[in-house]
Amino acid sequence: MKTPNLTLNDIRTRFLAFFEQRGHAIIPSASVMPNNDPTLLFTNSGMYPLVPYLMGETHPEGTRLADSQKCIRTIDIDEVGDVSHLTFFEMLGFWSLGDYFKEDTIAWTYEFMTNPEKGIGLDPARLYVTCFEGEDKVPRDNEAAEIWKSVGMPEHRIYFLGRKDNWWELPGSSGPCGPDTEIFYDVSGTLGDMTHDEFVVANDNGAVIEIGNDVFMQFSKDGKGGLDPLPKKNVDVGWGLERLAVMVQGVPSVFDTDTFQSIIKRIEEVTGGSYDSADQQRSIRIMADHIRTVTFIIGDPFGVGPSNVDQGYIVRRLIRRAIREGKRLGADGLFVTAIAEVVIDQYSSAYPELSENRERIIAELSQEEEKFQKSIDNGLKEFEKLLAKDAQSISGADAFMLFSTYGFPLEMTVEIAKERGANVDEMSFDQEFEKHQKTSRAGAAKKFKGGLADHSIESRRLHTATHILHKALKNMLGEQIEQKGSNITPERLRFDFNYDEKLTDQEKVELERVANEVIEKDLPVYWKELDVDEAKAMGAIGYFDDEYARLGNKVKVYFIGQGDDLFAAEICGGPHVEHAGELGSFKITSEKSSSAGIRRIKAVVSANQGK
Repeated sequence: MKTPNLTLNDIRTRFLAFFEQRGHAIIPSASVMPNNDPTLLFTNSGMYPLVPYLMGETHPEGTRLADSQKCIRTIDIDEVGDVSHLTFFEMLGFWSLGDYFKEDTIAWTYEFMTNPEKGIGLDPARLYVTCFEGEDKVPRDNEAAEIWKSVGMPEHRIYFLGRKDNWWELPGSSGPCGPDTEIFYDVSGTLGDMTHDEFVVANDNGAVIEIGNDVFMQFSKDGKGGLDPLPKKNVDVGWGLERLAVMVQGVPSVFDTDTFQSIIKRIEEVTGGSYDSADQQRSIRIMADHIRTVTFIIGDPFGVGPSNVDQGYIVRRLIRRAIREGKRLGADGLFVTAIAEVVIDQYSSAYPELSENRERIIAELSQEEEKFQKSIDNGLKEFEKLLAKDAQSISGADAFMLFSTYGFPLEMTVEIAKERGANVDEMSFDQEFEKHQKTSRAGAAKKFKGGLADHSIESRRLHTATHILHKALKNMLGEQIEQKGSNITPERLRFDFNYDEKLTDQEKVELERVANEVIEKDLPVYWKELDVDEAKAMGAIGYFDDEYARLGNKVKVYFIGQGDDLFAAEICGGPHVEHAGELGSFKITSEKSSSAGIRRIKAVVSANQGK
């Protein structure tokens, strides 16, 4: 069977069409910025935005869902440049919320993977699957294995593995869990039949690549170490789009797929580098990955620009790393925006927010690139001062200072020092760098501990307060005010909005007065499922309206107040308090600029004041 000549965009389109034809509502990708979740910097999986519905909430679009989700993972930034690691990637996902279960899931998985007309036409002779081998009171998943055999998978290509490989659960002592089945593909096409042990080795060394994961949530952890069968079973399926493209297109790495090659071609044009050059390929891959990622972050409906905190810090780090790699390739002048333009053009058909926010993306990237160029110039001046002190050697501490303060990679420092006849203490630099990495990892661990939305009472209070603040800002400054970012910790809320001027003291007092009036009235907080047109007609706040309308979706609208006392209505997934009086009182603790044209308010409610 010949694999069809499909582009990455073709694969995404076929996937969504395939599952729409099988009764799934196609939902838009959630933002890459987690909404009011202090445990996570970016949306890092296709499952993440669906957690409330997998936990039992009713989804407005029903019990069968599918999407292509924008995802960002930053824990492997330093690994980017090899054949597989990416910072930004897309997850193709489909879900059953108490609807179908294993039989349909596995049958559709196999059909989409192997059918050349309706699916992507992978060679069945290169597929392998794994199922849960069972443990304690959880039986071996023979049911999944039998279904695989019934759809055409040879029994000797079905392997049973343990909890580490074929079991899924939410963190914590309670919540849904269950076995999964994973799909692998023979990269070379030469492996053929393998024993269990041979497959394990092939998986460990990358000879077979996991391309999909079907999770069957059939148990619930009881909080005491035991498991109870779930009366309403869910299915959560996630397949990596870029990995599928590698297999379909028969290329050696994600960077050799069609969309990346378009980006890489532009990189070669603006830098003079060559992707075919062994010593330049890694730099080009880093540039392609990082610029693609920041284009999606800045271009997100709730996107952020470069800064020194949280998501903005990641944006700045990625931009500057891409610029450094461009300089290594010999690029002269400004070049990042020229590469970002290709990303926008490649992906706007699937993610129109990129073209809609083109001007913002280009402005943020241009400003940061110009700023970093000045930083490099200042770093060179500092380098000259160091050589004036010691013309023979640059210490590891000084080399790390150039790296951390001025963005000089070690390679740049070594190269310049060599030109001047000086040495760099690279071993000492590595020690300084490792100390920095340990500190960074310790701080970041809190951000990546679980990444699941916080439903504590503090989070619910502050989430509700964010809605009140948002509406109060619109009432005071005008309907053009839009949310541009939000973050909640157990101590405070942070709300970013578009506005060019600093708020006056009187304006801040007025915002507090309005918010506290809503709290004192103890207005009810509740939600309804509405059609998009109904939500718009009543003035509900929401920035995915056009996307929802195009897809014909219903939306979940949270209300604060009712009748003549209706204060706010906003499209949201929760969680919230049930009455505004639970907030106690509201106080703004700071208001300042976040980036060009964006202001940032931090505020607390009574239970958190003084912390």
